[in-house]
Amino acid sequence: QEGTKVLSKRKQNTSIVPSDLLHKSLLKSEQKNWNNISPTYKAVTKRIKEKLEELHNIYTLKSRSPRIRFGENVYFEENGCIFIAKADDGEGNAKILFSVEDLGFSDAFIQRIRISPDQRYMAISLKSENSEEATCIIMKLGNLPVVEKVIPSVFSFEWAANDVLYYTAQKSLKCQNVFRTTFTYQEHTKLVYTEQDARFFVDLYCTKDRRFLTINSNSKTTSEVWLVDCRHPFESPALVQARTTGLIYHIEHRKDQLYILTTYGEPAEYKAILTDNCIHRINLDDYWRSYRNSKLMKAPVASSGKENWQLVYALERKTKLVDFEMFSDDCIMFLKNAGHLYLNVISFVSHSVQSIKLPTWACEFELESHPEHTTSTCYFRLSSPVHPPKHFAYSFKENNLIEEAVQEVPIITNCHTTRLLAKSKDETLVPITVFHNKNSKELHRRPLLVHVYGAYGIDLNMSFKEEKLMLIEEGWILAYCHVRGGGEQGLSWHRDGCQHNKLKGLHDLRACITLLHQVGFSQPKHTALAAASAGGVLAGALCNTDPALLRAMVLQAPFVDVLNTMMKAHLPLTIEEQEEWGNPLEDEKCMKYIKSYCPYQNIKPQCYPSVFITAYENDERVPLTGILQYVQKLRKAALDHASRTTKKGNWIPNIILDIQANGSHCDSSWEHSLNE
Repeated sequence: QEGTKVLSKRKQNTSIVPSDLLHKSLLKSEQKNWNNISPTYKAVTKRIKEKLEELHNIYTLKSRSPRIRFGENVYFEENGCIFIAKADDGEGNAKILFSVEDLGFSDAFIQRIRISPDQRYMAISLKSENSEEATCIIMKLGNLPVVEKVIPSVFSFEWAANDVLYYTAQKSLKCQNVFRTTFTYQEHTKLVYTEQDARFFVDLYCTKDRRFLTINSNSKTTSEVWLVDCRHPFESPALVQARTTGLIYHIEHRKDQLYILTTYGEPAEYKAILTDNCIHRINLDDYWRSYRNSKLMKAPVASSGKENWQLVYALERKTKLVDFEMFSDDCIMFLKNAGHLYLNVISFVSHSVQSIKLPTWACEFELESHPEHTTSTCYFRLSSPVHPPKHFAYSFKENNLIEEAVQEVPIITNCHTTRLLAKSKDETLVPITVFHNKNSKELHRRPLLVHVYGAYGIDLNMSFKEEKLMLIEEGWILAYCHVRGGGEQGLSWHRDGCQHNKLKGLHDLRACITLLHQVGFSQPKHTALAAASAGGVLAGALCNTDPALLRAMVLQAPFVDVLNTMMKAHLPLTIEEQEEWGNPLEDEKCMKYIKSYCPYQNIKPQCYPSVFITAYENDERVPLTGILQYVQKLRKAALDHASRTTKKGNWIPNIILDIQANGSHCDSSWEHSLNE
């Protein structure tokens, strides 16, 4: 009987979804509206585009791409070409192995590169901007590289042996099947693993010493790992630890011991990220390694169950493990605490830990690939939204951090970084990172762009962007609000902002913007709020509850119709998303809670800020129908308010929707993002 009640509500909600005919009508109307409005911005668009191209030429084109060091060789990709050079010869003698264009994929970009242990084969994934599915191409290297095999719809892949490749197949945003293929003597492909639970997503990883290939099956709260012994790549995978609700773990290997990053025990600050994981325009390969962890443990390979796990190292409370790299005698942990980045080096020989605080301006890092775990140096890059990537290295022999003396790009010196803590409604302190020009005076009069995300345990994207540096140069203030629901302070930070705690993220955002104004960073009439994807939930909610805090809001592929989307079980992500938003299909209390903050559900006649939304016609993650309805309802509410009031200074906000026929929710080329 309780089920009957819920079903009636589901029926009621799904009935408001417009038909295909209405969808097409709304789409056509918005496209016409955009075509009429966009010429208004022609002059400012031209100026901004020229400035961004100038900054791109200075800071990005001259910055080298990450290098893959493999024995005597170094591999790297630039402008769609794969190069090889001798490590000792310098890259002036690098030669092109092949290009994307040679392969007939002129509109695609390289997303992932994996080289076989004997360097006879290279597997790459190519992805176009209009699809989330990539194509894996296996090249046989040599004087004249040739295409050995093409595999469509692939997410991750790893070499288990010289001629044995494992890969996951992607379908409708899900990865649940793992295949093994070999082609040296007789081409053969076999299904080796299938995930039956729709909440779980499967990907692959090779341990640093290449002893094991790991099959990782993760939901948002639970994981399970299977091992393929790379010495015997045709044997069946072996289970490490059966899935246990709430237990997340990741495996590395060293000298017959498994090293386990895990949430096992309390407190748990480890989180594997798999969903909503590509809007930030970075390599998908990095996402599942974004850890929220409190422990490094170890166990013998032969008895890997959790009852045999022994503690190696535990992190301090509210310290987040961002990434982890294993070497033969050491491991390196990249940590974040109170907004600052640290590097911890754990020596397995001396049983010591060395902690190094990284430069205060650094907000993001990127490890360079180290296929050989015996290397004596760890290379990485540091950046921030307004600081281009800068190269660093850690030497195990010298036990010190090395900043590359010669940097390819100019150093940013005119930007000041400030870190604040805002007190939320329940007195929780919420971190804010602020950037502004050192030469700016009267900061309370300067325009402010606030960024928010707050979902899935994912951090705000704080990698370098030319447009952020442009705004700093033009006197803007940039603020990044690390609200609950995100992962900036570990798993508990995420848990405090998901499901029945989602409103805490909204309270955090309100407190952050209020504090920024109180301490003299801009004022409401000069404040804009930016969010993408699931960040649209908190941004849209604040727009409803506190529109007077903002003058404008800019959203990219925003999730603004949470309730109606989560009521549709047929959508590809609905089931696995229930661990983030709850299950309104079966829980009436959950349905009422989602309805209390859902941006679309809470639009009302009032004075809204201006809104600019970019959406994608073929977006598989955020249905366009919900955005079309949101824009239509928001415009009507703003007009209703304007018609009812004669208040002096009354204005009607611009509510603009730009629907991109091309592009997707994921990675984008420089040219496409520049046009956006």
